[in-house]
Parts: sequence; C-alpha cells; structure tokens
Amino acid sequence: MTDLLLQCLVAGRHAAIPASDVQSVIEIEEITPIPGTPDFILGLTALRSQALTVIDCSLALGLAKTVAEDDQRAAVVEVEGHLYALLVDAAYDVGEALSQPVAVPGGFGAGWQRAARGMVETESGPTLLIDTSSLIAGPMAEAA
Repeated sequence: MTDLLLQCLVAGRHAAIPASDVQSVIEIEEITPIPGTPDFILGLTALRSQALTVIDCSLALGLAKTVAEDDQRAAVVEVEGHLYALLVDAAYDVGEALSQPVAVPGGFGAGWQRAARGMVETESGPTLLIDTSSLIAGPMAEAA
C-alpha cells in the first residue's frame, strides 16, 4: 500500500487521515460557537470566505479534550458536500502507508473502534487510520 497520509496526533495517539481526503491544514484562530450543537462540534470558522464546521477529534471519539487553545491546527476535509475542520493535537508529516489496514486492536476504546478504518504501518510506527465520515458523526453514532 502506498497511499499518502497526513500524519497527526489525535487524543495523544498517532493517527492519519488519507491525504486524498485533506484539502489543506490550517491554523484556527477564531471559532464562533453554534448554540444547541453536540460538544464535539466546536462551532464555525472561516477559510477563504467559506464556513467550516470545526470538529474536536478527541471529543468526537468520546475522549477528553486534548488540544491547547493557543495552537489549534486542523485538517480541512469535505464530506458529502460540507467542509469540516478536524481539530488535531498536531499535524506533523505526510508519509506513506507501508501496509494494508489491519483491525484496530482492543484497548483503544469504542471511539477508535468506530472511527478508525484500521491500523497501518508508517515510518513513524503503527498508526490509526481515520475514517473521516465516522469521526464527523461523533460519539452519538454509537447510540443511533
């Protein structure tokens, strides 16, 4: 497998988003809250006069918030015609998947079991491969 991946940290774990899903990586400065939305939807931000829904990946996994407020980076993805900014702990490299995805081992929690396509080997070691649609659905998808 030689798919390119945006390698990042999410909830303190090595994770990756298929580079073909990522339009850009941005630094988020201002988020406007949206009343009545689930906690993992932080609000809206703007990119080149387009509104992006900001998703906190840690909260979407059902975990505690881990991103520092002063240095917020996000991967911009489009899902079903809507733009999302996936807030990550850090985005640090673009590299290749060196293996096919394998099942996520136990111990990572229900959130990762739901939102990961599997685990792939990269130059930096085993990495959780994010399924952006499942992540954007958030923890409520488990109850549905």
